[in-house]
Amino acid sequence: MDNQFTAYRIEKTDTGIVADFQQMSVDELTDGDVLIRAEFSGINYKDALAATGAGRILRRFPLNGGIDVAGVVEQSEDARFAPGDPVLVTGCGLGEEFDGGYAQFVRARGDWVIPVPDGLDTRSVMAIGTAGFTAALAVHRMEQNGQAPGNGPIAITGASGGVGSIALDMLAGRGYEVVAISSKKNANDYLGALGASRILHPSDIDFGRRPLEKALWAGAVDNLGGEFLTWLTRTTDFWGNIASIGLASSHELNTTVMPFILRGVSLLGINSVETPRLLREAVWERLAGDLKPPHLDLIASRSIGFDELPGAFQDYLDSKVTGRTIVAIPAIA
Repeated sequence: MDNQFTAYRIEKTDTGIVADFQQMSVDELTDGDVLIRAEFSGINYKDALAATGAGRILRRFPLNGGIDVAGVVEQSEDARFAPGDPVLVTGCGLGEEFDGGYAQFVRARGDWVIPVPDGLDTRSVMAIGTAGFTAALAVHRMEQNGQAPGNGPIAITGASGGVGSIALDMLAGRGYEVVAISSKKNANDYLGALGASRILHPSDIDFGRRPLEKALWAGAVDNLGGEFLTWLTRTTDFWGNIASIGLASSHELNTTVMPFILRGVSLLGINSVETPRLLREAVWERLAGDLKPPHLDLIASRSIGFDELPGAFQDYLDSKVTGRTIVAIPAIA
């Protein structure tokens, strides 16, 4: 095999964070027992924060960016994998503590590596990516805790983003009534096509101040945190589940115990990075089956070449992106 390849590498300098394409060797990659020849990656908000230095994401420098990757096994010291196997890795510290998916080769620990499920391929699993896995993990945990379509409507905040779009699509596809909450008024047609029964703009919301407000939702998927999550705790009905996924608005939560002890509301924390392997495998199997997003091609309609990657991050920071972006990693010539 050719030991030299191209990677989008992030470095810390005296003047700040710098990222660019570099040539490197396989021997320079961070440790792991499975070497993957990358075919596709994706862009997540966290990737944009890392590559631009807008957020403190990387725990070591220099490091290849990209928290997701899919491709085929090139070499493996783990008996579970053989050369040519199609595999994926999402999260698990890629692009944060270990060299990530924005490279023609990625080395990962075997426990992080998931075989691409039947019914999906290396491109479609990156259309789903960390965002879709996180959304599916939220739905999985909510349903384990009694959520069902007949219970009533589900609210989704940040509904036009990657996680929100896929959560909306899979829930609507499973028969849930879904109310999409998004600040992007130009995304109404997109959200409607994914199955939103109603669309709310933040300016439409009366957040209220009482510990409990009128019950509006049987459950919720929250990507924003802050006053939005606080409002959801106050407006979720008896025995409803709220999946807390993100903090795009704020990391703070100012609430009382009233929703939990008087309405039995459950607040479920969703961590897609440190997900136990058995649960990770189970959720990916569902993503190839009953949780497969019906409109994945619409959600991941944007595909870019590897060379276009540097110019793609600012749109994420400026909240101009709907859905998912797939990054095609070129084969080594």
